[in-house]
Amino acid sequence: MSDVSLAKELQQKISELKTEVAKIIVGQEQVIHEIILSILGGSHALLIGVPGLAKTLMVHTLAQALGLDFKRIQFTPDLMPSDILGTEILDENRHFKFIKGPVFTNILLADEINRTPPKTQAALLEAMQEKQVSIANKNFVLDKPFFVLATQNPIEQEGTYPLPEAQLDRFMFALKLDYPSFEEEIAVVKNTTISREVKVHPVIDKEQILAYQDLVRKVPVADNVIEYAVKLVGKTRPKSEAAPEIVQKYLDWGAGPRASQNLILAAKANALVNGKFSPDIEDVQAVAKGILRHRILLNYKGEAEGVTVEQIIEELL
Repeated sequence: MSDVSLAKELQQKISELKTEVAKIIVGQEQVIHEIILSILGGSHALLIGVPGLAKTLMVHTLAQALGLDFKRIQFTPDLMPSDILGTEILDENRHFKFIKGPVFTNILLADEINRTPPKTQAALLEAMQEKQVSIANKNFVLDKPFFVLATQNPIEQEGTYPLPEAQLDRFMFALKLDYPSFEEEIAVVKNTTISREVKVHPVIDKEQILAYQDLVRKVPVADNVIEYAVKLVGKTRPKSEAAPEIVQKYLDWGAGPRASQNLILAAKANALVNGKFSPDIEDVQAVAKGILRHRILLNYKGEAEGVTVEQIIEELL
């Protein structure tokens, strides 16, 4: 199949995927769209929101519609790295045998990832970056495709540990889920308080996802779009000459080069989903909030004056 035909197929399939997910999930179209972009970009997404906003249900529904192997880990303060990665046991012949943990899957839902201490959070780091895990001096390669879709409660909540910056940076998107609108909440209550069984059908398979990921990387990008993305990220760095006053005044540090890479990858995926063969500056702007939100840190003055990261990104755009 030619790349042009594949691009048209991708647009059609993603539209079908969104329709399947909408059978179960009311609203949240933008969040679902950005999770799909992170999957097409071969990366991970972090969903931030208070309990009860259907974060877990959203990921589970997506996994069903993608026809992928899906596992869920509920993160708790006593979770150990071996509970995620797997462990070696002695078999009946007194040989060590490796029992794979839930990380050996296609979509891993890391539920309430910030409820577990940093040691266990770090166990996911190698899997997320290298798509492999090291146990007892042996490397085990993970299945392709592999995505971590993590949910996180707002940091202010009781019993949470902030995620290390290095791990946050591994997520392409950090997506904020808001309460549903009045009409959406009525639809949710109507749908969930009656006896009704809805079947979600797989519309994309593993091979197609890998082909689409490959296609995203092939999409050409004009130099001015790359320059725009790199300049935008550069402006988030307080010590940079390009940083505007609001950044120098309210930020402790800005985004690193991985943000620039992710802006371009997500812009390519966004362009393909919208039927374009190359991204423009509008595509970069469309994905900027989700990509920069978790990569810039407010300083004490910003926190004290109630400035939000979103306000700063809006200003930069």
